[in-house]
Parts: sequence; structure tokens; C-alpha cells
Amino acid sequence: MRSLGGIALALTFLGIGFGAMASSEAEVWPGVEVLVREQPELLAGKRVAVLTNVTGVDRNLVSTIDLVRGLPDVEVAHLFSPEHGLRGLAYAGEEVENFVDPVSGLSVISLHGPTKTPPPGSLAGLDAVVYDIQDTGHRTYTYVSTLTHLMEACEKEGVEVVVLDRPVPIGGDKVGGPVLDEDLYSFIGIHNVPQVYGLTPGEWARIIKAERTPDLTLTVVPMKGWRRSMVYGDLGWPWVAPSEHIPHWESSFFYAMTGTL
Repeated sequence: MRSLGGIALALTFLGIGFGAMASSEAEVWPGVEVLVREQPELLAGKRVAVLTNVTGVDRNLVSTIDLVRGLPDVEVAHLFSPEHGLRGLAYAGEEVENFVDPVSGLSVISLHGPTKTPPPGSLAGLDAVVYDIQDTGHRTYTYVSTLTHLMEACEKEGVEVVVLDRPVPIGGDKVGGPVLDEDLYSFIGIHNVPQVYGLTPGEWARIIKAERTPDLTLTVVPMKGWRRSMVYGDLGWPWVAPSEHIPHWESSFFYAMTGTL
């Protein structure tokens, strides 16, 4: 128990505390469900790609890929995948190759292989790229880096980015750690935010648009019913591990202390 006490103390120094994790009776929808149930016209008539992984699901674990393909008058041209791959089978840092997804039958373009940005031609003919990935709220976790590279590429090509929002597992009111120096930017630290930044993917995207991609057409589909003080355990949602080192939603607390190491 001493080790757990030490971890809790370290988390306190980062400005993070577990706090009360009482379950909430408020129903919370992820952005993908808001899209499907309330805003299906958002993608109508558009040819899109989807950047997602195993965490891109609704509360019944139906894939965002299938949900977007099921929207009226929407064509999904291909998929993009981040670190760990579309189905979460690659180890941390391992390069992921392009392949044809046997489940959807769609071509998958890896954004964690020889290139970490959309390669030439991969955005051609698209109206939008839909992004739906669960994050941890920590700067070194690379999904927001992939989102940033996507936004920069789409700004140049005149392609809209649509972010389906998801919660911060440790709560959106937890912010702590040093702000990254700009001369130290890398794929595990792509923007000058605190180590634990307290932003949902949609909020991250709005900051990147304001500070790096002002000419990008960005649409954020917000969650419904989410409050900033909520931790993931308040939601009543199943947890899908975004990588092998985050097997439980509570692991996000410990990653906040050890992720950089």
C-alpha cells in the first residue's frame, strides 16, 4: 500500500486527484451517438475518410466505422489508423503498415508508419475526415499528435475535419505539469500545453485550429450530458483499452505520472 500512497502523492503534485468517483445518473452520449441520432445530416452527400481505432464505438460497442457507413448518403472512401493500429494490435512505437481491413473491407492508411501525416493523395477527393478516438488527457499520448498532423494536412488540402468528441478519463478539471517548450516539439509533445491538459479531443482540436490551422474547416460534434468534473467511471460506459498500457480507465491516472518515463 505504500507504493499506492506514493503514487497518490505524486499525482497530487501534478494537480491530479482521484476525488469522489460516485456514479452519475445523468445519461452521457459520446459524439458519435450525437452524430447518428441527432445530426446525421452533417455528413450527408459527403465522401469521407475515418480516422479511428478500437475505441471508436458507441455505448453498445458498435464501431464508428459501421455507424458512419450506415448514415444516409455518406460514402466512406477509406480509413486512417493511429499508433497501435486500427485494431489495437501493434505495440507502443511499432510502425504499422497499410492494409485492407478484413472486417470492413476498406483500405487502411497508417499514420504511424514511415510517415505520421496523411501521405500524398490520401486526402484527394475527400470532403471530410471524421476523427473518433478515446484519449487519456496526457500530452505524450500520441493520438492528439496524429489529430494535429491530420488538421495541418487537411488545412492545406481544403478538407474538413469532423471530431466526434469523447471524455477525458481523469476528468476535464485536472490540469498539471510543465508546459512544453516549443524547441522540444516532437511526436510525443506536439503543442505547448501542460503535461496533463484537461481537454477533450474536440477542445484540443479547437485550440489547434486557433493557434496553428486557422484556415481549416473544423466541426466538433460534442458529447451530450458530459460535465467537466466527470471521470470515466461516472459515465457507465464500457472501457475499450486505447493501448496495451491503459487496460482500465483508471490507468489514465497512473499514466499521467509515468507516461513520459
